[in-house]
This record gives sequence, structure tokens and C-alpha cells, in this order.
Amino acid sequence: MGGRVSLALVIHNHQPVGNFGWVIEDVYQHAYSPMLYALERHPGIRLGLHYTGPLLQWMAANKPESLDQIRRLVDRGQVEIVGGGYYEPILITLPDRDRHGQLTRMRDELEKLFGRRPSGAWLAERVWEPSLAYDLAAAGYEWTVLDDNHLRAASIREDDMWTAFTTDDRGKRLSIFGTEQGLRYRIPFKPVDDVISYLHERVTPDGQYVGMMGDDGEKFGSWPGTFEYCWSRECWVDRLFDAIEASGDWLTMAMPSEWLAANPPSRRVYVPTSSYTEMTEWVLPPDETAVFVRLLAEARARELPAARFLRGGFWRNYMARYREINELHKQMLRVSEAVEAMPHAGAGGPARKARAVDHLYQGQSNDCYWHGLFGGIYIVHMRMATLAHLIAAEDLADLAVEASGGEPYGTRLADTDLDAIDEVLVSARGQTVVVDLAEGAGISSWDLRASRVALASVMRRRPEAYHERLAAAENASAPAEAGAAVSDTPKTIHDIVATKEPGLAAHLHYDRHERRSGLVHLLPADGSTAVADFVAASYLELGDFTEGAFEPIVVADDRLVARRLGLLRSSGVDRPLVVEKTYRFGGGRSDPTLELETKVENPGDGPLAFELAVEWNVNLLGGGHNEAAFYEAETGERTPHDVLGAQPSASTIAFGNDYEGVRVSAAIEPVARLTWYPVETVSNSEGGFERSYQGSSLLFRWSVTLAPGESRTFAVRFGVAQTVDHSAAELA
Repeated sequence: MGGRVSLALVIHNHQPVGNFGWVIEDVYQHAYSPMLYALERHPGIRLGLHYTGPLLQWMAANKPESLDQIRRLVDRGQVEIVGGGYYEPILITLPDRDRHGQLTRMRDELEKLFGRRPSGAWLAERVWEPSLAYDLAAAGYEWTVLDDNHLRAASIREDDMWTAFTTDDRGKRLSIFGTEQGLRYRIPFKPVDDVISYLHERVTPDGQYVGMMGDDGEKFGSWPGTFEYCWSRECWVDRLFDAIEASGDWLTMAMPSEWLAANPPSRRVYVPTSSYTEMTEWVLPPDETAVFVRLLAEARARELPAARFLRGGFWRNYMARYREINELHKQMLRVSEAVEAMPHAGAGGPARKARAVDHLYQGQSNDCYWHGLFGGIYIVHMRMATLAHLIAAEDLADLAVEASGGEPYGTRLADTDLDAIDEVLVSARGQTVVVDLAEGAGISSWDLRASRVALASVMRRRPEAYHERLAAAENASAPAEAGAAVSDTPKTIHDIVATKEPGLAAHLHYDRHERRSGLVHLLPADGSTAVADFVAASYLELGDFTEGAFEPIVVADDRLVARRLGLLRSSGVDRPLVVEKTYRFGGGRSDPTLELETKVENPGDGPLAFELAVEWNVNLLGGGHNEAAFYEAETGERTPHDVLGAQPSASTIAFGNDYEGVRVSAAIEPVARLTWYPVETVSNSEGGFERSYQGSSLLFRWSVTLAPGESRTFAVRFGVAQTVDHSAAELA
């Protein structure tokens, strides 16, 4: 029987902002480069290639010959270049101006590089909201790729997905392809004959069907076990390309724009908010994730119609699940407004704004705005890089305002995280500080402007759904393998349960509160609370000041005074205690200062005794025994940031990172007992479960006794020294 079917492939290649160069080099050698050479060997294979801005920049700097390869493939009509947001942002999280700016920058850069203006846009993590039809079309794009999951939500039946659809928003029209699950899970994880047979089942006399497979290029050689399978041993990709070329009598390779030119969209569709299935699973609360996964798996196994209607969570709820993601997002919005308001007048005004915009756009790269199978917000070096770009953009914007005679600095009450409760936002030439009055009057953000270091960016240890998989694997008779096994047919990264070290389940500890600085703990008076109790979050908390709300008494440019009348549990009875915090802000651009005085007062009629511990969480990229990151005792002895440490009595301590050019000296009054420990999470990645350093928690501890009416004050005064000023260097 005659007939035809078409196959459209779009390979998406991305490396996050802030990723290590050696990681990108490894992926290039194992996935990106082999694919380009395979395309050169198979001129009958025609497809779409998408490279994100950070990867294109790396290739231009490190592998310029690869751009020449791509250009030749484009010139001979074998490759269609696909656009999108330049730094691969989740577009729906951005203000309209930044959506448009990211999309048009990619469009224009690709035209310069390859001589073709892209018609299609890759959608980061396929996070879709209906307004994107307008945004993409307004930026000059004609089509994008969604998932079959999106189409099911729009009531498209399985057999009807092998085509293109039209949608619209506010008078702008966009075409949609659906990347079909059967192809996505077969390529490259099933035998070549299986893929070809699956395509042949869709042959029709009029050739009306097109199978779209749009997915990550990294799975062709970079994911565990795939290099041997795809290239060096099984040569799966070349065998697939051979089989496609040999099936030319019934199988047509079509670039997406080419298909649309000959086959207008078959029907109208309006797609609700969605992403790919796994993303909608990961955004759910951990206890609901297991329920959703079980129900969906059962419905699919039994081929129940209910499988079509089961929906996971809504992508924006990452900002509800993770305080750190929400604050990152809201900081990005604040910075975007500052950059938009930059004055254009004065020497170098347009160039200065262009630099600020570029930093802003890099700070919008999607990878740290969510978490799932990959590390996301838990990947500390990428999180710090994202924050560094946002600090840079805001700093350049404020310096421009200052240069034009304005005053961008000051302290004010502002709802920085949009939770309907004001925080205190301190903006100075040397630092930006956010104090969350409603949650312990703790510091959630302490950004150093000159060095662009987000000192307070430490993740909370919290339950994740995949922790149950880890515990189950370690308890099973056949534990998770130490690294992914290589088999004739590798598993997808969704199916691998691997660990990078044994006994990881023993490191699953969950914090009781968010990781802010300046938090007040009240502990047993005998000083018996060991550092191991903090590591395990098993310490006995006697007060309600860590997360309790404080009332602002004074909000000024140089200080904040906040007060709470709370409770201390003493001998089984709750007794009143007043805690007053005075933060002082000072210093210059390279040497800002931050002080915290904690006053405790006994307003009751009986004596009180307890240990006061002030918690300070810092991130100076001290994981992996990084020698550049240190704690330094009064004796000058240094210890790494990712080990336990203690000093029984100290009046000073210093910490910093020599590579980043940051040193923070703390003067303590009166002398205090010090303990510190690394904050480590257990997260999942494409390489398996691993411990991830998130920062260090330093505790200043004093023994306190208070008679009725008595008060005492304890102080820590931080002085920062920075040997670098990145903005000054950029503006020179």
C-alpha cells in the first residue's frame, strides 16, 4: 500500500548561565559535536537545531568552527535554525518588555550568525500560558513546539496530534506543533527498527501526518550511558539516519517551517497553562507527587481514558513551594524596573544601559527558577551566578541614576516578595539588604554590590518527593548503583536511580525554618546543644522568635529597630521575653558594614536562664573543600566552609572567599561560643542523587541569665572588605 508520513525533528541544545566551562566542554564533545558531524555524513537528514544564547556565546569563544559547521548546514538547506528567548528564560515569568527583548535579541543574533531569521521559537521547558501566542508572534515568530501533554489538556485526541495547529491571542496568530510522546521516548531509547515501525504505522495515502520530536540534544551522548549507545559502540544515531534515508519512498524528513509552508494548520486549538508531564509532577507538593504519579501510571498501564484528563500542578507554584525561587523572581522584577528606568543622558548612557540589560537577561535564565529531576535552584554555582547578574544590573542602574544627580539609595518598607506583608529594603552604595519582619526579622538577602556576591543565598533543607525513591533504593536488597549503568539500551534519566555516594539517605535532614540570617534561637541554658543537633535539626527550641513577627520601631537609612514580645519555655512554663533587634547599615562601596545588636529583656516576675544563639547563614561557594573559601580564627588558622567547626570563646572571626575578593570580619561583644556547619541538601540530577553544599550556618552563642526587669545586649559587627569592583571595571 502506498502512502507517506513526515518526520520533523527539533533538537534543543542548552547550557545554563553560570555553568562550568569544563562541563560544557564535556557535553560538546559527547553530544553537540558528534551530532553536527553526523548531519554532515547524512545529507538526507533535515531538521531544526536550537542553541540557546549562553551556549552560542561559549561556542563562539571556544569552538568557532562549530558555528561554521552549522552555517554550512543551514546554507545547504539541511538545517533550520530555531529561535526563542536568548538566555532561555521562562517567558511567562518576565515583564512584557523583557519577553519581547529576549525573543528579538535571539532573532537578530541568529540572523547575524547564520544569515536566516528564525521562524520557530523554542519554548523553555515548554512552560506555556495562552498569552505567549501574542508574545511570540509579536516578536516575529510563526511557530513553537509544545508537548502532547499540552494538546491533551486542549482536548486533542492521540490520533489527531500528528499535525500542526493554530492558536491566537489579542489578534496575533501562532502555529503549534506537539512533540509526540511515542517518538520522544523512543528516540534514542528504543531500537532503530522500533522507531521506523512506529513511524510506518502513521502512513496515510495523502501523507497528512507529521511526527514532531522536539527534545534535548544532551540525550544524544551526554546523558548517562548514551555516548556509547549513540556514537561509540552502537552508533544508534547513524543507524537511525541510515534507516530514515533508506525509507525515502514513504518517509519524508521535513523542517518545521517547510512543513507549514505546504500544510497549513489543521485546526484551531486553545491550550491551557501547562508544561511537559514531568514538570507538572515536580511542582506538586511532595506528598501529592506520589499520588499523582501512581494514578497516572495506573491509568496508562490499564489504558484508561482517565489518563487523558489527569493533570499535575501549575508551573508558577514553584514560587509558592520555594521561598528562594519566589524571592529570586521578585528580585528580578525589581531589577527589571530599575533597568527600564535608567536615564539615557550623559556619557555612555546607551552603552551602560545595554550592559545592564544584558546582565538582567542573564539573570532571567530559567535554570534556577524551578527544580525537578535536574538540580535547578539547588545548583549553588548557577544560583550564585544568576544572582550576581541581577546584582550587577541593579548596581549599574543605580550608578546611572546617581551619575545623573538622582538619589537611588535609602531604606524603606516595601513588599519585596509580594506576600502582602512589608519587608525592610535597604539599598546603599555598597550593599543591598532585605529584612523580613514577619519571619523572625531575619535577613533574607545580603548582596555585596562591588563583588556581586549574594552572601545570604542559602537553601533551606526541605522534603522532596524523590527522597522517598532514594530511601527505598537504599533499603532494597539491590541498592541504587553508584553511577548509571551502561546497557545496550540506556534508560532515560527519568528512570535511573543512581547515587554518587553510599548512605545518602542518612543525610536527609529538614530545616524547621527558612535559612535567613540574624535569627534568634533560645536553647537550653546548660549549653548542651551540640553542633550535630543543628545539623540534624533536632535541637530543642525554647522560644518563638525564629519565625515570629517583629514590629518595626525605627526604619531609617542607617538603622532598623524591630521588637517582639514573645515566649520562652522555662521549666515547662511559657514565660514572656522581649527581644529587640537593632540592625545598623554603613560603610562605603568597597567596605560596607552591617551590625546586629540583640537585646533580651525579662518583663516577667521570675528569673530566666537560657542560651542565646544568633544564626547567620552565608554562602561563599565553599563546597568541595574550596580552598578559596574560609573561616579564619583569631589565631589566623583557616578551616573550609564545608566542614564542622567550633571555637569555645571568641571575640572575632572572619570568613570570605579569596577568589571572589571578599573578606568579612566579625567583631563579637561580649565574647561568644561559636559553632558552624555546612548546610547540605540531597538532590537529584541527571547523574544521580548527590549531596549539594548550599552554604554555611554560623551560630554566635551566649549563656544568659536575667532577673525580673533585667536586660542584656549582645552584638555582632560585620565589616566587609572587597578587592574587586566589577561595575567600576565595566564602566572604565
